[in-house]
Amino acid sequence: MPSYDNLPVYKLCYDLLLELFQQIKGMDREYKFSIGADIKQEVTHLIANIYRANCTQHKIILLGQARENVEMVRLYLRLLKDLKQVSLPKFIQLNEKIESISKQLSFWQKHASNVGSESQ
Repeated sequence: MPSYDNLPVYKLCYDLLLELFQQIKGMDREYKFSIGADIKQEVTHLIANIYRANCTQHKIILLGQARENVEMVRLYLRLLKDLKQVSLPKFIQLNEKIESISKQLSFWQKHASNVGSESQ
């Protein structure tokens, strides 16, 4: 089985999850247990999809799901910023990680598509 925990995109997602756990601790109770829980769950699903994609020959669907997870995380983070639960500098820092994850997944998905079309 390929090692998933050495993938840069996996490491970056894990770091994002750790940062979000730290950030969510300081949120208002009203948001901590709603949006905060949802964003943590979405990043956890993202990490799971990366793991699954790394372990299979049929990566395209799982990478598509991972990219959907990224967009949901981006939406939740923007909502938290607009609700003043995340400072602008922290929002920018987290968004840069999300953008890097998105680019890596996009590249991986494109590569998997090219490999899949070559084998047909």
